[in-house]
Amino acid sequence: MTRGRHPVYETAEEMQKNIEKYFEECKGEIYKDDEGRPVLDKWGNLVIIGAKPPTVTGLALALGFNSRTSLLNYEAKDGEFLDTITRAKARVEAYAESRLFDKDGANGAKFSLSNNFRGWAEKKELTGADGGPLQMQVSRIAGMTETELDAARKLLAADDDDSLDVLPEG
Repeated sequence: MTRGRHPVYETAEEMQKNIEKYFEECKGEIYKDDEGRPVLDKWGNLVIIGAKPPTVTGLALALGFNSRTSLLNYEAKDGEFLDTITRAKARVEAYAESRLFDKDGANGAKFSLSNNFRGWAEKKELTGADGGPLQMQVSRIAGMTETELDAARKLLAADDDDSLDVLPEG
């Protein structure tokens, strides 16, 4: 495959086979002792080796794309494979979303969701006391002339945001 070319799939079903293979590889495999018996951890859970979280980049590489961006661009413009890629990405998204409730995976999940999927963004809203608008009090700073204070007030007054109040020192 030449650099920059997209993988060539004859059908969505062919692509789906590679998608299923990728997700199966992400699960890892059960660790077994020398006699072939599954090994359990101290809590009685199977020990899994080689497990890795499904990611959009990992999916892209498994499908033969050169990058995550190439897969996202292909999804955006290709009608025949759109549903197939969208469903595969939804599986990655579901995994990442489930990690939001896991203290060890929450930060990575937030990053993945906000960068790979629409509708996910971390927002910070600032409010004043009791959820009201923010208020700012400007005090006369030592050495600032009345002219400089007037200029600062004009700049702040030019802001169309009514939630910003400028109160003179009183």
